[in-house]
Amino acid sequence: MARLIRLAELDIDYSSLSENFKDLTRLAAKIAGTEISLINLIDSYTQWTLANHGIEVDQTTREESVCQYTIMNDDQFEVKDLSKDVRFNKNKYIEAPLSLRYYFGVPLKDQQGLNIGALCVLDTRLKTLNPEKIELLKIIAAEIVNRLKAYKAMEELRDQVKQADESRKKVAHDIRGPLAGIIGLSQIIAEQGKTANIDQVIDFINLIHTGSKSILDLADEILSQEHETKQLSSQHFDLSSFRDKLKQLYAPQAVTKQLQLQVSVNQDTQYIPFSKNKLLQITGNLISNAIKFTPNKGRILVDLDLIVKSDQNNLNIAVSDTGVGITEEEITRILRGDSHTTAGTGGEKGYGFGLSLVKHLIEKLNGRLEIHSQIGQGTTFKVELPLSNL
Repeated sequence: MARLIRLAELDIDYSSLSENFKDLTRLAAKIAGTEISLINLIDSYTQWTLANHGIEVDQTTREESVCQYTIMNDDQFEVKDLSKDVRFNKNKYIEAPLSLRYYFGVPLKDQQGLNIGALCVLDTRLKTLNPEKIELLKIIAAEIVNRLKAYKAMEELRDQVKQADESRKKVAHDIRGPLAGIIGLSQIIAEQGKTANIDQVIDFINLIHTGSKSILDLADEILSQEHETKQLSSQHFDLSSFRDKLKQLYAPQAVTKQLQLQVSVNQDTQYIPFSKNKLLQITGNLISNAIKFTPNKGRILVDLDLIVKSDQNNLNIAVSDTGVGITEEEITRILRGDSHTTAGTGGEKGYGFGLSLVKHLIEKLNGRLEIHSQIGQGTTFKVELPLSNL
């Protein structure tokens, strides 16, 4: 659980960092003398490939992963022949066209000693790595973790600088127009005041009043709502971009299980920006959980809505499925944060952490979780998150 929380704190968009790490996968493959090298991050349900060399892969289910064994080791994990290991010899990557045989993995260990993923090298030939090569792979693994931390810090700094710069430009632009109008009208009154009739003077004064009020309104907005006014950037979603990201990340999992995944948004508020903070972790785990417990040919609906109120704006997320359902006892356990492992409808392994992590993240954001379910008919998870806490 601590490992998953740490991964969630990094708040990584798994689909956007490939170019930042391709050099390290190439280097790892060259050092090991292997055809393939991958950088994988592993959450509750899915192994996400951050960067790859020698094979095109974005994600795989955790139960098919070899790297899930690497993160359970402190040092390294090696499989001399995947085709002869009962843990892996039934997986599709053993067969043609991949025909993988050799695997060596090093955990990606953060400063707290938590393994958030793995650097691995693979080959179709049987191999042996000498101690010098293994040590070099461990150095690369440490560099991957350092680069992840640096990337996260730079993104946050870039976003802060960008927001400050855009706010400065917006304020300057919005103030310049009304001020120029006020100055111009005042000059007209000063130059023509004696010759202008009273109606013209009143019109000029009304225009000055309108311009002055717009500046006052802008000042009120800056002082009272600046924490709610955010520009869409690398650290922000709007409903439209959030929908696209969820479909990009989780549609492949749904297709694999012959499920229909639909993501809908409120058209009226779809372009209002909000922070990405933990949203992929929360919603992604709920979608993965729905995929796990929905039989083939089923359907998963994700509804995203932004509720704008005078006192607080809320993001509402609903994930519904046509799956096996959850008992009242299990719903109580989930809401207590102590749900246990359960196998999925397709035999997927359970790890008992996904929904506990969701509950933990929602509570940290002062949000609310509701669960409605009927055995044999499906389940709906409803999440309400105040935007001010994202």
